[in-house]
Amino acid sequence: MLSFSAKAQEFDLVINNGRVMDPETLYDNVANVGISNGRIVEISQRPLTGSETIDATGHVVAPGFIDSHFHWQAPIGYALGLRDGLTSSMDIEEGCAGTIIDRWYKSRDGVTQANYGCASSHEQARAIAIDGFKGDDVLLRGPAAALETRKNSGWSLTKADFDSGNEILRIIDKGLQHGALGVGSTVGYMRDGVTTREMFEVQKVAARYDRHTAAHTRFTPDDATHENLGAQEIIANALALGAPATINHYNNPGWRLTHELLQRLQDQGHNIWGEIYPYAAGSTALNAVFIKPENWVDRLGHRFEDTLQDPITGDYFTHTSYETTLESDPTKEILLWKMPAEDSVKWLTLKGTTMASDAMFAEPVFGPWNTPFESLTNSHPRLAGARGITLRLGRENDIPLMQLLSILSYNAAKHLGATGLKAMQERGRMQEEMVADIVVFDPETVTDNATYERGVIPSTGFKAVIVNGQVTVRDDELLEVFAGQPIRFEPEDKPRFEMVTEEAWDLRFSTGMPDVAPGIPAKGGN
Repeated sequence: MLSFSAKAQEFDLVINNGRVMDPETLYDNVANVGISNGRIVEISQRPLTGSETIDATGHVVAPGFIDSHFHWQAPIGYALGLRDGLTSSMDIEEGCAGTIIDRWYKSRDGVTQANYGCASSHEQARAIAIDGFKGDDVLLRGPAAALETRKNSGWSLTKADFDSGNEILRIIDKGLQHGALGVGSTVGYMRDGVTTREMFEVQKVAARYDRHTAAHTRFTPDDATHENLGAQEIIANALALGAPATINHYNNPGWRLTHELLQRLQDQGHNIWGEIYPYAAGSTALNAVFIKPENWVDRLGHRFEDTLQDPITGDYFTHTSYETTLESDPTKEILLWKMPAEDSVKWLTLKGTTMASDAMFAEPVFGPWNTPFESLTNSHPRLAGARGITLRLGRENDIPLMQLLSILSYNAAKHLGATGLKAMQERGRMQEEMVADIVVFDPETVTDNATYERGVIPSTGFKAVIVNGQVTVRDDELLEVFAGQPIRFEPEDKPRFEMVTEEAWDLRFSTGMPDVAPGIPAKGGN
């Protein structure tokens, strides 16, 4: 990697003697890295000096890790992510209500330790339009607002009419107008309420901005056939609209077919991708529609007694305890065992995918950044250890380190950057002129420590985690540094919302409907 001809001799920060790895160019060499004004200025083998130095001998120097599916968008959530090498933390699935996107971003300005971003939420738009949910104080919690909005049922079960459907789309559009990353849809939680037509119209809203729709697909989790039907719905819509799309956590039954579809589409030049996390269990709310007994037990053949677990007590649910807890605490977080453990390693070898943790919450959800980790309630270990376990499993199973760095960082930056998101076009790469989001770790010792029994124990083995040129973690210690920047599109002056009407459809897709169907007026006679 060549350096520029004119370089400052004194940098703000220098990382010396590390194994510098760049997944885009496949650069892999021992080199020194000079950083100034939050950017990588020089990567070379000549000696560099700086106001601050890090001796990276025996360590890997790689792009900061990027997680596009990290629900815990709050100070202590960012803190756990940073201890796991996470420099950019975004939620493209649940997202934030479109009505508060601008305020959500502004509330984090200058007080956030990691980079942050949110999609415009399909689910929360439905909660507002159908359930009449009000309360910006709750919606400003971002993805965590679901802990309250999900206590109602209209957002999940009610089919939208033209009026409520257009209001849903208008709210989503407002979020995109104000810079949201794309549209986040939890259609799998709303499979009974969201029609296929509504899902298409939701993706159409994102397409008008050339942004992607990320979806927890309609039948996730389910059997292999239905899993893939859910993925194919999102993919078909995206192809018809010429729009990007993400298939969230497809590490479920049928994953090989989903991955082949995604890989073939990428080979053809489509910006359609997917994500995995390397755990056998997932996590969700107790009132999720897919774990109702008539679906999870009667149709799919599972048993609550060995698949549905309380992370706090460690106990598995019975039908009786499920019904009792559902009434008293409907949005209680649970563990859902659904896949063979040996598949976790296989997912890490997949080409072109991203590792996205789907990190959940622990209490106190909005505790300060320096809340002692040992005081938190238990949660799924993917919250604290998704990157650590990726690196550990890769080491134990001889998966090339460059592949792991690709799924941990570059692939997400590549796909999101291809939607026009500048913040991702200049991250996820160890190259000169790029933003200095960097991780320095010991490849022989870096590891996860979080388990299902103790899911909030931070990872170790990180010499440094650097956010926008500032050392935020040093020798596995989180520092009081708030260098996080917003990951968002530039807000626009006007919305791009277009109302859905039968009349507009007729004009576009027919030669003129005869006046024989109620509510469909004739267009210029027979």
